[in-house]
Amino acid sequence: MPDFRDFLRLNVGFIVHQTVGYSRDFPLEIPSIRISSDLDLVDLQGVARVTRTTQSLLVQVRMSAFIWIECVRCLNQFPQLLEIGFTDLYAFSPDSITESGLILPESEKIDLEPVVREEMLLAIPINPICSTNCKGLCPICGNDLNQSVCVHDDVNLNPPLDENGSPFGEE
Repeated sequence: MPDFRDFLRLNVGFIVHQTVGYSRDFPLEIPSIRISSDLDLVDLQGVARVTRTTQSLLVQVRMSAFIWIECVRCLNQFPQLLEIGFTDLYAFSPDSITESGLILPESEKIDLEPVVREEMLLAIPINPICSTNCKGLCPICGNDLNQSVCVHDDVNLNPPLDENGSPFGEE
């Protein structure tokens, strides 16, 4: 099985020797990739554009991928689309380093994996929901309300508080 992480390593050595303004697009199409133990991406697609500037390489990346994630309402797994975009500047020498602090490695290969991992993790929604009409779980028995309808006796899920602020009362 090929190591798809190599697709996130861009060989940009030839761009260094081009004239200022030269750009090259690196299309990214990866069926599935494990970036780290906490991030498996499916159907990663995008493009990385590398542009030669006077003292650096400008890297502009746009990509999307799916992850399998758990719905916070019904607890079922579903594919969540993640879309990211970022721009980095890789200086040719320490004299021209910008605020990003990035310098072009001697190998002249830029590894996008750490930044892609960070950006994809940040793109994961805090409360992922499988669909806007997800009904969630029954608060009484825990059944998935998207699959079945629950009928229970009247149960007060919010009992009134006693004078001590306790829902159970003191005995």
